[in-house]
Amino acid sequence: MKIGVLCSGGDAPGMNPCLRAIVRAGVDRGDEIVGIMHGYTGLLKEEFFCDSDKNDVMGKRSVSGLSNLGGTILHSSRCKQFTTPDGVKLGAEILDKHQFDALIPIGGNGTLTGALELSNVWKGQIIGLPGTIDNDLLGTDFTIGFATAVHTVTEAADKLHDTAGSHDMMFIVEVMGRHCGDIALYSAIAAGAEIVCVPEIPTDVAHINKHLYEIKKSGKTSVMIIVTEGDDFGGAMKLQQSLIEADCPYDSRVVILGHIQRGGIPVPADRILAASLGCGAVDALHDGETGKMVGQIHGRLVRTPFAEILTEHRRITPEMLELLSIVAS
Repeated sequence: MKIGVLCSGGDAPGMNPCLRAIVRAGVDRGDEIVGIMHGYTGLLKEEFFCDSDKNDVMGKRSVSGLSNLGGTILHSSRCKQFTTPDGVKLGAEILDKHQFDALIPIGGNGTLTGALELSNVWKGQIIGLPGTIDNDLLGTDFTIGFATAVHTVTEAADKLHDTAGSHDMMFIVEVMGRHCGDIALYSAIAAGAEIVCVPEIPTDVAHINKHLYEIKKSGKTSVMIIVTEGDDFGGAMKLQQSLIEADCPYDSRVVILGHIQRGGIPVPADRILAASLGCGAVDALHDGETGKMVGQIHGRLVRTPFAEILTEHRRITPEMLELLSIVAS
């Protein structure tokens, strides 16, 4: 079986370990694994990975040392052309031209949407994998890259706590997450933040300010709020301005972590998840599956149709919100 692999959309720590697992599982099965560069853009431009010996079929040695390497050696991109019927049709034609039997796209919502559209016009098998730090996909408890992103945010928050304590101030930290607040919520719990603002819950500035006065009255001299970029209020800068106008009891600073959350060495949890899902994708192809994403729920691999994955975004759970309310009280 000739299998193409690509990474699309935003990069996520763990994409490289996932590629490593796909290649090694595929080689063990007698497959030919071909890396497609720059996501769907590279597919349309027919850009394929070649190793140092100019081999375009990836062998076990070509993925050595990828377990602890952030980013993706296949590179990634967003492809507007692939959101059009003509672009998807061209992708199918190129896959046929190069005699691919199957495709494994690694990415988030946009990547899997492209995979769904491609599955409607291409005869080959397609198995997707959840590679996004946002943890906003259904069909899996955690996405590849999420654990590392939380680790990165927590490390930054720990450092900010030192300065907040030294200067008796409040930090408002903005993290990624357009649709799902898991990065903010998990990081808030791990870092000991007092307040979190997420897309799933409307932000009530008056309520937050009242809570801040209660915290101040209790004797706490420093505070941290973690806000998602997709918060309905408009992010950390707007929240800070509104709190200032509401006579917030704390002097505040805004820190926007941005793309630093996507980089870095993947933590062990992401490496293990990536390895498991990568091997699971190859298994799914050899079982004749197509049009599905391989995820992990309650420690077991599951295969969910793209159409079900893309019905809505995964949302934060009430249990984690309750946990935050207890530990931050």
